Amino acid sequence: MQAVHNIAEICARHGITDVVLSPGSRCAPLTIAFARHPEIKVRTVPDERAAAFIGLGLAQAQKRAVALVCTSGTAGLNYAPAVAEAYFQQIPLVVFTADRPPEWIDQLDGQTIRQADLYGAHAKGSFQFPADTSHPDALWHSARLVSEAIGLAEQFPAGPVQVNVPLREPFYPKPGEELQFTAVKVAREVPGRPQLPEPVLRELQDALRSTTRVLVVAGQHPADTDLLLALRRFAAVWQVPVVGDVIANLHLPAAPDYDQRLRPLGRHDVFLAVPEPGLKEALKPELLITFGQSLISKALKLYLRNAKPAQHWHIQPSGAVADTFQSLTKVLRVEPVDFFTAMMAEEPAPTAPTAGVPGMLVAPPDATRVAPAPHPVGPARLTWPAPGGQLTEAEAQTKAAYLKPWLAAENWASRFLPDFLAQPNPPFNEFLAIYQALQGLPDGTALHLANSMAVRYANILGLPAGRTVEVFANRGTSGIDGCTSTAVGAALAQPHRPVVLLTGDVAFFYDRNAFWHNYPVPNLRVILLNNHAGGIFRLIDGPRQQPELEEFFETRQPLTAANTARDFNLRYLTADTFTKLESVLPVFFAPEHGATLLEITTDSKTNAEFFEQYRAAVRTSFS
Repeated sequence: MQAVHNIAEICARHGITDVVLSPGSRCAPLTIAFARHPEIKVRTVPDERAAAFIGLGLAQAQKRAVALVCTSGTAGLNYAPAVAEAYFQQIPLVVFTADRPPEWIDQLDGQTIRQADLYGAHAKGSFQFPADTSHPDALWHSARLVSEAIGLAEQFPAGPVQVNVPLREPFYPKPGEELQFTAVKVAREVPGRPQLPEPVLRELQDALRSTTRVLVVAGQHPADTDLLLALRRFAAVWQVPVVGDVIANLHLPAAPDYDQRLRPLGRHDVFLAVPEPGLKEALKPELLITFGQSLISKALKLYLRNAKPAQHWHIQPSGAVADTFQSLTKVLRVEPVDFFTAMMAEEPAPTAPTAGVPGMLVAPPDATRVAPAPHPVGPARLTWPAPGGQLTEAEAQTKAAYLKPWLAAENWASRFLPDFLAQPNPPFNEFLAIYQALQGLPDGTALHLANSMAVRYANILGLPAGRTVEVFANRGTSGIDGCTSTAVGAALAQPHRPVVLLTGDVAFFYDRNAFWHNYPVPNLRVILLNNHAGGIFRLIDGPRQQPELEEFFETRQPLTAANTARDFNLRYLTADTFTKLESVLPVFFAPEHGATLLEITTDSKTNAEFFEQYRAAVRTSFS
C-alpha cells in the first residue's frame, strides 16, 4: 500500500490542503492515508453528491485544487453533477475513486461498475492507477501519474480530473502499524503568461480607434481587483460601455475612492426588455469584446445574437472557446487584465479633473450620469484618464455618441427599479422580499445564488452600490442539485467571512444533505424563498399557459424548512409579511447568532402576478 499512501504526500507537496471523502471500505487505504497526513484537513460527508459540491465550494473559495475520495461502485457516479459543474466553471477537483482490481470488473462482484473514464467528456482527464506497484517502475509510474493529474486539474482552464485507484485486500493497517510518508518525487506545472506580440497590439488598437461602436461584455468571472481597475480605465480611455451580469463581479468597488459614473453597467436585464426598436438599434455594437464564462441574462444573449456585430473578439489565454453569440471572429490568447492594460500602452494626454472631486475625471460631457460620485475623505486614490492619447477629440466625441444611449438606458433602469418597488401597499411577494434582503447584505459577504429564479431575481435587482459583495453561482451547468452544498463548502473554506445563500424551495429541499455532516458553519446564512412550488414555471412563457402547470411543472409541495433547521441545528427564522421580514433581517445577519436559516413564505400565483406587473411597467415606462 505504500504507493497508495504516497498519494496523500504527493497531494500535500502540490499544495492540496483539503480533502472531502465519503465513508466506504474499498477506499479505506486512501481514507487512512489522508486522515493521518499532518498537512491535510479531511472532512467526511456521507452523501457523495453533497460531498462533491462541498469540495467544489471549497476549491472555488480557496482558488486551489481540492481532492475528493469515494468508494467503488455507484459512489463515484454521485460525484457526476459536481464534476460537470467544475468542468464548465473551470474549478480544479482531483477525484480519487477507489475501485475493484481490473480482473474483477464485469464478474458480478459487489459494488463493481465500469469506473475507468467514469466522467467521460466532463473531466479534463482520467488516470488509471496501477493495480500492482511492487515493481520500482510501477511505483515511479504511480507517483508520476498523480502529479500529472493534479497539474492537469490546475492548468488553465482548470477543471476536474479522475484518478481511478484499484485496490486489493487487505485494506487496513495492522493494529499499531504506522504509515510512512516517504519522500516522493513530484513534477509541478509552472504556469506561463502569454503576451500578444507588439504588431498585434498595434493592429488591435487601430481597430479600436477606427471602430465607432465598441462594446465589452463580461461573463461569469471571479472577483479580480486588478482586472476591474484595468477594465474601468480602458472604458474611460476608449469611451466604451462595459456590461456584465452580477456573477461577473464588475459591481465591486474598484478602490476605496472611485467614480461611480465610470462603473460597468449591470441593468441590462431591465432595459433590454423595453420594446423600443430605436433603443435596440442605438445599442447595437460593431465590435464586441468578451471575456469570462456564461451569462445569466437571456435578454442580453438574444440581443447580441440578433445584433450580429461585424467583429467579435474573445479574450481567453487557452482552452476551447464558445461562440455564444454566433459572431466570433478573433480569439485573443491572453489574460483579460493583460489585454485591457496593453490597450492603454500609450500615455494618455492629461485632462482636467472633475469639478468638486480632485483628481477624478468625468465620463463624456454629454453622457447621462449613472450615479452621484462619492465624496472621498482626503485626496482621491484613483485618477481616471479621459479620452486622449489613443483618441483624437473627434474620435472621442464619435465614441461618446455610442456610449450615451447605454448610459442613458442604465440611468433610466436605475431610477425605474426603486420607483416601481416603492409602490404603496404591494402584496407580499418574493421579488420585493429579495430586494429587501439584498439591501441588508453585510460588507464583505460571499453571496451564493442558487439556480432557477434566485439568480435571475438578483441579476435584475442588482446589489447595493459601493458594497463589497462577491457573487458566486453554479452557472457552469446551471443545475439546482448542489447549490446549498457549494455554499456550505465556501463557508467551511472561509470561516471568518459571511457566506449568504439565496435559494428557492426546490433547490433547497433537493440538497438538504448539504448539512449532513459534523462541521459547524456559523458564518452561513440561508435565505429560503418557499412558494411551495417550482415558481419559475409561472414566470416563463410555455409552461404557464399549459393546463398541466400545477401538477407536472410546478410540482407543488407542502414542506417547510423547520424540520431541516431542527435536524441540523440551524437557527430558524420565518417571514410572511414585509413587517416581519424587516424585523428579522437584522437578527438574521447578526454575526453572533451562528448558522441561520430564514424561510420567506410567499404565494406562487401572487409572485407571478407581481412579476408580470413589473414586466408590464418596464414595457410602458421607458422614456
